[in-house]
Amino acid sequence: MGIIIKSDREIAAMRQAGKIVAEILAILKQSIQPGVKTIELDAIAEREIKKRGAIPSFKGYHGYPGSVCVSINDQIVHGIPGKRVIKKGDLVSLDLGAIIDGFHGDSAVSVVAGKGSAEVNKLIETTHGALNAGIAKARAGLRLGDISGAIQQYAEKDGYS
Repeated sequence: MGIIIKSDREIAAMRQAGKIVAEILAILKQSIQPGVKTIELDAIAEREIKKRGAIPSFKGYHGYPGSVCVSINDQIVHGIPGKRVIKKGDLVSLDLGAIIDGFHGDSAVSVVAGKGSAEVNKLIETTHGALNAGIAKARAGLRLGDISGAIQQYAEKDGYS
């Protein structure tokens, strides 16, 4: 069962939620520098979400304390912001959600603090290319397997699985 969109207002609210998340992720990406604590990124995220009249999607969800998830290096997902200090070369993944007019925007991005190793830079380049390959296959009439197949093929050509 899916959601049925009933009005242009709902479509506009979905677009606005996505736009808010994209704007704030751009700000957070610029804020990722060696020496910054993950709790500082959370403060920026919450301030910017509220400044735009939205609500942090994650804060309070099943007790989650932050407005953004910050995972560093080999942390899988949903890292809790705290006193951890970002170091030069760290791969920092941000997952952010915002609610406006009852609609959620949610997206994630990874960025290197300072200059990354060749391995980290290759990973970021490959995942970005795989995302674009998947988006290129997201067309009416195609199946989810077509999309995931394009992603897999792109990742495997660079040695990832």
